[in-house]
Amino acid sequence: MSDLLDVLQERGFLEAVTHEQLKEALQKPLQVYCGFDPTSDSLHLGNMVAIMGLAWFQKFGHTPYVILGGATGMIGDPSGKSKERTLLDEDQLNRNVEGIRTNFNGILNFEHPTASPVVLNNYDWFKEFSLIRFLREVGKHFRIGTMLAKESVKARLESEEGLSYTEFSYQLLQSYDFLYLSENHNVTVQIGGSDQWGNITAGIDLVRRVTGKEMYGLTMPLLTTSDGKKFGKSEEGAIWLSPEKLSPYQFYQYLVRVQDADVIRLMKMLTFMEMEEIRRYESMMGKEDYIPNTAQKRLAEEVTRMVHGKEGLDTALKVTEAAKPGRETALNAEVLESIARDMPSETFKAEQVVNNKLIDIVVLAGLQESKGQARRLIRNGGCYLNNEKITDENHILSTDDFVDGRLALLAVGKKNKKLIRLDEPVK
Repeated sequence: MSDLLDVLQERGFLEAVTHEQLKEALQKPLQVYCGFDPTSDSLHLGNMVAIMGLAWFQKFGHTPYVILGGATGMIGDPSGKSKERTLLDEDQLNRNVEGIRTNFNGILNFEHPTASPVVLNNYDWFKEFSLIRFLREVGKHFRIGTMLAKESVKARLESEEGLSYTEFSYQLLQSYDFLYLSENHNVTVQIGGSDQWGNITAGIDLVRRVTGKEMYGLTMPLLTTSDGKKFGKSEEGAIWLSPEKLSPYQFYQYLVRVQDADVIRLMKMLTFMEMEEIRRYESMMGKEDYIPNTAQKRLAEEVTRMVHGKEGLDTALKVTEAAKPGRETALNAEVLESIARDMPSETFKAEQVVNNKLIDIVVLAGLQESKGQARRLIRNGGCYLNNEKITDENHILSTDDFVDGRLALLAVGKKNKKLIRLDEPVK
C-alpha cells in the first residue's frame, strides 16, 4: 500500500511538514484535526482542500477530527487577511456553525468502521474559561517576541490597517485547541492551509511546553488558479458548498468552466479519482482529437456528486441539458427553479402573457427591442419556448405552455434566456 505522505505529495497536497518523523508516526492509526471557523453559514470550494486532506488521512485509517470554531470564530483569524474581520454576533455564529456541519457529509465517511469522523465545537471548552484563568494557564506559555515573528502577524503590523489585540490573541486560542484535543482525544496531528503554519507551530510549541508530547503539523497549498487567483470565487461570489446558497447546477457549471490549465490539478486535489485515470485525461488533453471540456465535465461530475450527492448531480445534469435550447429534456418545476438561480427571471400577471402573442412576450421580457426584431428571430428559428423551437410568428402562449401552471423558459439564441413566472398559477 502506498504511503500516505507519498499520496499527498503526488496529488499536490503537501506544502510543508513540521517533522520528518511524521512519516514514521503515520504507520499506526492516529487522530488528526483541522479547524473551520464559521465565518459564513457554508464553507466554499477553497475549503474543500482541507476537507479532502482529512478524507485522505481517513482513507489510510486515521480518525479525522473536524473542529468547528464557535469560539475562534468570535475572534477572527488574521492569517492571510489584510484587514480585520467584522466580528459576528453570537446568534449569527451559532447559525453559521449549524450551517457548515453538513458540508462534510459527502466527503468524509461517517460510516467508517474504525475511523468515523468526530465533529466538535471549540466553544464547548472555551466557554468554561475566565480571562484570568486563560491568561494564567495558557498565556504564560507564549513569548511576545515569538508571536511577533509570525509571518501573519508581521504582515499585518506592517500594513496600514494594523493588528488589534483581539486578532493578535487568535493564535493562543487555536494553540489551546491543539492542547485540549491532545489531552482529551489523543489528537497528535493538525493540518491546515499554508496560511496556518504559524498557528500550527504555535500549538505544537504549547503542547510541548505543557505536556512534553511531540505533536505534528502539515500544511497544504491554498487553492488558486494557474494565474494566482483564489479558487472558489466567481463574479457572482463564493462557490458555496451548501445547496441553499448555491444550487448544484451553479456549482457544476463553475467546475465545467474551469480553465484547461487548472483542471488536472483540481482532479488531483478535489477528487478521489485514481492517478492512472487522471494521467489518462492529462494525456487526452494534449491530443488533436481531444473534445474540449471533456476533462472538466468529468471533474464537475465527480466533485458535484461528492458535495451534493447523486440526487444533486442528477439535478445539475438535468438542468444543464434543460438550459440548452432544442434539447428534448422534460422540464418540470424543480428543473426550472434550479435554472432560475443562474439566469434572469421575471414575474408577470397572467393577463400580461397568457393568451398573448409570443412576439409581444419576447419584447415584454426584454429579450428583443422591437416586435420587428422578434418576428425576424422567430422566422429564422432562433426562439425557443420550454426547449421547443417556435417558428410560427403568430404563436399565442396558452396555459399549456406553463410548467406547473406558472413557469415557462423563453430562450433567444443559445445564451440569452429568461424564466417567465406568473404571480399566480393558471389552470
